[in-house]
Amino acid sequence: MAAQIEHGFGVVCEIEPPTSPDLRHARHQIGVLTPVADAFLIPDNHIGRATVSSIAVANEVDAMGGRSIACVNARDRNLLGLRRDLLTAAAYGVREFLLVHGDRPTEGDRAGGLTVRTMIDEVRATADRPEFAGVAPFRVGVTGGHGRRLPAWKRAADAVFVQVGFSVAEFLRWRELNPDAPPAYAGVMVLASEAMAKRLQTTIPDIVIPDELVGRVAADRAAGVEIACEQVLALRATGAFAGVHLVPVSRYRPLAARLEELLVTG
Repeated sequence: MAAQIEHGFGVVCEIEPPTSPDLRHARHQIGVLTPVADAFLIPDNHIGRATVSSIAVANEVDAMGGRSIACVNARDRNLLGLRRDLLTAAAYGVREFLLVHGDRPTEGDRAGGLTVRTMIDEVRATADRPEFAGVAPFRVGVTGGHGRRLPAWKRAADAVFVQVGFSVAEFLRWRELNPDAPPAYAGVMVLASEAMAKRLQTTIPDIVIPDELVGRVAADRAAGVEIACEQVLALRATGAFAGVHLVPVSRYRPLAARLEELLVTG
């Protein structure tokens, strides 16, 4: 399926990054999701907790024959740290990034100095630096929020990952606001439980979860996988997006099985 992300509707699966030096769980996620994933997105110090480097895990994805997108946040690094990460990525052959601001850290403060915009400038500048001679150009993705027009500097990125949402109509409104956006991937998340759905409603006001979906998950925990798969197929049918950024959380096994079934028959 890997060619779909270039020429059709791609599925970018996010994996849970390791919080210890043991990479077995990350490798297991990659193996299970490979039949439905065109690429894997690896978060960077997910939700403010220390994790194994996203670039190192991206290298694991590549070693297993997958396509990787390493998330890099501005929160945890200064300019020298970013340059170190770019050299490391070049050494490993990691070529794609999602550049983000970063969630609030659980401990300590921001490293300071960097923004997503300055990170993009630094990544682009590698094309003219002698130490990167012979290295294929890096590709950079950015994020986009619902109901917002992308600024010009984000529209110059190679891809945009639209915030997780639960309404196809809301995603289509975003597309109407951003007809000239780079290839866009709509964020789809599995609701693993009623408690998770209510927590998202409380902590992230920009994410609107219809009460009907919360009710389905409350009645049947397995409904979260079905809801996510329905949304993937509905977004594909619109023809408005290059693909989806799919967040399985802990339900990657049933999600992979159900989505593979639907993609083959659908």
